Amino acid sequence: MSYHINKEQIIFFEENGYLVVENLLTDLELDYYQRLYDDFLNNRIDASRFRSDLGIHVTDTSKESKERITQIMVPSRIMPELLAGALHRKTLSISKQLLGQDMELDFDMLINKAPKTDTPTPWHQDCSYWINLPDVRASSCWIALDEALLENGCMWYIPGSHKLPMRKHKPAGKGGGALECDASEEEGVFVEIQPGTGIFHHGATVHYSRGNATDSNRRAFITNFRPKDMIKYERDRGYDHTGNRDVKNDATKP
Repeated sequence: MSYHINKEQIIFFEENGYLVVENLLTDLELDYYQRLYDDFLNNRIDASRFRSDLGIHVTDTSKESKERITQIMVPSRIMPELLAGALHRKTLSISKQLLGQDMELDFDMLINKAPKTDTPTPWHQDCSYWINLPDVRASSCWIALDEALLENGCMWYIPGSHKLPMRKHKPAGKGGGALECDASEEEGVFVEIQPGTGIFHHGATVHYSRGNATDSNRRAFITNFRPKDMIKYERDRGYDHTGNRDVKNDATKP
């Protein structure tokens, strides 16, 4: 399943380090992924081994029962059928057009900002989390499953930052694994989008999001792509974006 983008869109991505692709999912596809996402979020599909709270950097949430920013890594390793679905196939097609025909899926993840948690995701570059690679081409697609607005944590980007030297990163707080770099909203642009729209950004593009101050979830499904040879390079060095936890397929449903 391919999804065609035009030359102007490719140039915009090359210059700015991000690209909005509207209506990436049809209404039927969006409904499917919203329902599936809630199965993961509500533990009807057990992803506990790959689940964490990215919001723990703000304060000690160890005694709280409610996650602030839920991250579930590699959902397609729990449900391999996702790989043949519209979301993965369309985002792979666009990534190939943006960065080359050798691009393949490296990993996917779910990130949800829970209602009224108002916890920002720090400014960072995705590449700060990765090992050094000979080929740094990488793209992530951030697909909104709800309205993504300023009030609930839409994405902010610093245009052209992927062309500059990587910024210095440090741990965002005492707990959790979040990293942050120095940046500000004055440098960036915010991108509000509708459900089913995707934003592609380069692995070196500086980005962040405010917290969710609304009464609803802010759900996002992310796919990440890099050259096939670089995925092998990672795996040969024991890097698989899971913390090397057991990745057998064991989805459970009610």
